[in-house]
Amino acid sequence: MPSVSVRYIVDDVDDAIRFYVDHLGFTEVMHPAPTFAMLARGDLRLALSKPGGGPGGGASLPDGTLPTPGGWNRFAIEVDDVDQLYKQLVGAGVHARSSVIDGVGGRQVIIDDPSGNPVELFEPKIPEAKLDK
Repeated sequence: MPSVSVRYIVDDVDDAIRFYVDHLGFTEVMHPAPTFAMLARGDLRLALSKPGGGPGGGASLPDGTLPTPGGWNRFAIEVDDVDQLYKQLVGAGVHARSSVIDGVGGRQVIIDDPSGNPVELFEPKIPEAKLDK
């Protein structure tokens, strides 16, 4: 059962479902409305909401401001081979914000989902950076 929940605002819920399921190994938990879906991958539950989609995460604020996708805040997925996955995703037309970067605890790249929300793919290189030490 997932223990962490993240909500992403997306332009098209169906496109986002296909992206996360087909490319990143998520499973669809529910899709009760065209404006909302919930996916899962390990301990992560990902709620997808379309802006202006009624009550809930995509609803406008009292001042009328609609939530929008994008930005730099992101969740990271630990992967075994970031180079291989990067090549596979870019080959499938997925936008990457850079090539693979060597960091302090591992190697990473940030890709964008179809709405421009960032997802970090992280390959740990030291034991302390692994999720299951």
